[in-house]
Amino acid sequence: MKIVKRERNKIQAEEIANQKAIMAQIRALFAARPLAYVDTYGCQQNEADSETIRGMLDEMGYAFTTDEFEADLIVINTCAIRENAENRVLGNVGALSHTKKAKPSQTIVFCGCLAAVPETVEKIRRSYPQVDLVFAPNLLWMFPELLRRVLTEKGRVFLTDGGDGAVAEGLPVKRDGTVKAWFPIMYGCDNFCSYCIVPHVRGRERSRDPEHVVDEARQLVADGYKDITLLGQNVNSYGAGLDENINFAGLLRQVCEIDGQFLVRFMTSHPKDASVELFRAMADCERAAKQIHLPFQSGSDRILRLMNRGYTHQDYMAKIAQAREFMPDIAITSDVIVGFPGETEADFEDTLRLIENARFDGLFTFIYSRRPGTPAADMEDTVTHEEKHRRFDRLIELQNSISDEQHSKHIGKAMTVLVDGESGDARYPLRARTNGGRLVHLNGDLTLVGSFVEARITHCNSWSLFGEA
Repeated sequence: MKIVKRERNKIQAEEIANQKAIMAQIRALFAARPLAYVDTYGCQQNEADSETIRGMLDEMGYAFTTDEFEADLIVINTCAIRENAENRVLGNVGALSHTKKAKPSQTIVFCGCLAAVPETVEKIRRSYPQVDLVFAPNLLWMFPELLRRVLTEKGRVFLTDGGDGAVAEGLPVKRDGTVKAWFPIMYGCDNFCSYCIVPHVRGRERSRDPEHVVDEARQLVADGYKDITLLGQNVNSYGAGLDENINFAGLLRQVCEIDGQFLVRFMTSHPKDASVELFRAMADCERAAKQIHLPFQSGSDRILRLMNRGYTHQDYMAKIAQAREFMPDIAITSDVIVGFPGETEADFEDTLRLIENARFDGLFTFIYSRRPGTPAADMEDTVTHEEKHRRFDRLIELQNSISDEQHSKHIGKAMTVLVDGESGDARYPLRARTNGGRLVHLNGDLTLVGSFVEARITHCNSWSLFGEA
């Protein structure tokens, strides 16, 4: 079977039309509407993929449930970024043997990043016979064709080599919310950080045409979405593989020119590619949220070289200074890895020093997780489990104190926030976000959901602000 037809890293329109025809064929197989359960792990890119999966399932005639025993079809969309995530996924897939026993006709699908990891695929093949279909993330556009094979031929299907991938336009999407939306502007990654499995499972960088990106954003605004996030493994590399002379700063300006009241966010940015041109575009565009997630991973130049990150401690701090020069009130968040193989106490102190000086609004902290197939997996790891956790706790303590300080600056201030949902807390029933992405728990009427409102901040903690609409 020929898997991919490409035209400049694109799936041809007739291939997408063929998949849509198969969706209609599958719908015709059912006398009554079957139920599907889509379980998603990992990042917003996986969430976006699941929205496409739900869109295709909807076209194939499925309704949706969150009950595994009730479902006729279960899709497990997986994350491969850390060992704990993989163990949790495999544990939950193992438990599906009970749902399959209770409903032998049930179809179980395993997809996402783990479906492109050879070691994991072999585990599924040997030890999880309840799984019927396994496909790599770059083959998402073929889901209807693969599912039809399972439903009609009654055999297991494994298609796990998606190559470098290609861009597929025109697939249906079914989103969960009505206020916030995200969608990919590019796929894959060319950076090959030594600890990261993503380039190995999602392929090389390829960008969507700017007109498709702008059209999708315009439709989201027309549909009433107020908070739109542009996704990519490294959005700053946008433009890869395109004939047009356009970069991410230019694309951001085009999206922000759409008429309407909305905010545009993006993630994730790689520090080596975060440019003055991008910061200037963010500052110039009123609809661009003054927020950036800029992972630094380590403050040690030696560890950064081992990680293959492409910048130094000093380079990173210069980027922070540039961003704040253009946008003094910008909210900056980051990622950091503790306990990378060979990390010394001096290396860790360099990380603490960077955090102290950068004054992040928030920090996502991770203990290094070995990923088979990456260069770091073969590096000697001399840091003990206990030492990693000691460093992790020190880092958390430092960042919590900084977050408290950063949030305290907003007490007593009035600011515009977007109310994006209900909190479930009777004292502060509304959940909102500032322009900079800070979480705000609000006291106000539920009719405000989906609106930009003025809020007065009354108090805070390390994670969020509290106020009154």
